[in-house]
Amino acid sequence: MTVVVLFLFSSSMIIMAVDTFLREPEVNEIAVLETSLGVIEIELDRGEVPVTVDNFVAYVEEGFYDGLVFHRVIEGFMIQGGGFQPDGTRREGNDPIRNEARNGLKNERGAIAMARTSDPDSATSQFFINTVDNRGLDYPNPDGYGYAVFGRVVEGMDVVDAIESTPTGDRSTSFGVMSDWPVTDVVIVRAYMKEG
Repeated sequence: MTVVVLFLFSSSMIIMAVDTFLREPEVNEIAVLETSLGVIEIELDRGEVPVTVDNFVAYVEEGFYDGLVFHRVIEGFMIQGGGFQPDGTRREGNDPIRNEARNGLKNERGAIAMARTSDPDSATSQFFINTVDNRGLDYPNPDGYGYAVFGRVVEGMDVVDAIESTPTGDRSTSFGVMSDWPVTDVVIVRAYMKEG
């Protein structure tokens, strides 16, 4: 009896080990932003934030971000892009998505999150990359909702830092005068998903 039980236990352990060995390795989704200051690679966290990642990837794959600029850059805080062209006109995004900030991911240095208005479920195409730990943006920040982190920079934080240190000023836009706009445009030349 003991021998049979041990044999069954050993067999199941061998089967589990073989299954683990033969299983396809988990493919990380990497979005690449080729900017006028260099390349940023972002690993997306679909498991924790599926709606937000679907939304972001859809924009990337349709070429929505190509030619847009980082329009809001605040040193010691974050860099924001995904909504404006160099001439200050806004590129209209798709319908807003629900806020997925209750996912345990933190707005720490290198994390990418969705920008939104005071309406927690208003995020469309705009995103920001935290250049410092911004715990005040995590769920539940003072407004009770937080800002949904959906990935992190895995290559190119030096590029993020270069963008952050770009001198900024006021710019006339289709939304009126915006401050914190880089004096020299930082353009997302091309955005695409990296092949597995």
